[in-house]
This record gives sequence, C-alpha cells and structure tokens, in this order.
Amino acid sequence: MSQAASQPQPEHDDNEQVSEKFVNRNPRNLEQMALAVKDRGWATVWPSRQYYHRLVFSRSQHHVTAQVMAAGLVEPVLSCSTQEWAVKRELGSTQGVAACQAVGEVLAQRCREAGIRHVTFRVIPWQFRSQAVQKFRTAMKEGGIILSEPRRKYI
Repeated sequence: MSQAASQPQPEHDDNEQVSEKFVNRNPRNLEQMALAVKDRGWATVWPSRQYYHRLVFSRSQHHVTAQVMAAGLVEPVLSCSTQEWAVKRELGSTQGVAACQAVGEVLAQRCREAGIRHVTFRVIPWQFRSQAVQKFRTAMKEGGIILSEPRRKYI
C-alpha cells in the first residue's frame, strides 16, 4: 500500500492540436501599428488623402453631422447626427453649440467602441475659429480620441 498512485496519461486528440500557420484576419491591424500604406494622392488635392481615418464635420441650417471616413471607402465607417432620435431628444436645439458638443461626445464613444483611437481632423481655417467647431473638437478630445494620425513607420 505504500506505492505511489500512477498518473494517468493524457489522451492525444487531433482537435486540440495548434496550427503552425497563423493568418491575421483583422484588416485594421496594420493601421493600428502604423505600418499600413497610406494613399498619397496628388499634392494639390485638398483635403489630403494621407490618412487611415478622417473626421468630417458639417453643419446645416437644421442639423449637425459628423462622420468618420476610412481611406478608399465612399461610405462612412461611423457617423453621428442630430437627426438621430436618441441624440435629438436630449437637445433643446439641433443646430447650436450644445448640439455640436453632444455630437462630439457620442461620436467619440462610438469611435472608442469600434477601436478607432486616431482620426485626422482638418477644418477650413475660417470655420475652425467658430465656437461650435471648437466645442466639437474639445468633446472628441475629452472622449479619448486623438485628432491626428500616428506617424507611419517604415520597416
């Protein structure tokens, strides 16, 4: 009775075998590491096309809209507008400075949830001075979004 109990040998299962080949299926992985190629476009094109994600902010007479556009895509990746009922019901007016700030806060949250931390935000200089654009920009920054692209790494 003083013998040690024998340890059972694990069974070999082909289902649990780890593959030696790894394929990264995340299409944004190179963007997050700043290794993806940015489209340069022509030097005279405005706005510049050297970005992974670009923030487009627009105001009309009745609504405020912000979109995150990816390079090479026509459709926006993310968007937020005062036309959305969830945003509109919290606001007194859909066109004022408070509306711009609210759109910035909601879009910053959506960007964080989608994993987008860096976006390029360039506004025409005479529009940039307005208080509404400044509040939108501040709301995006306070939401944790960096309003410039990381510098591309060349390997």
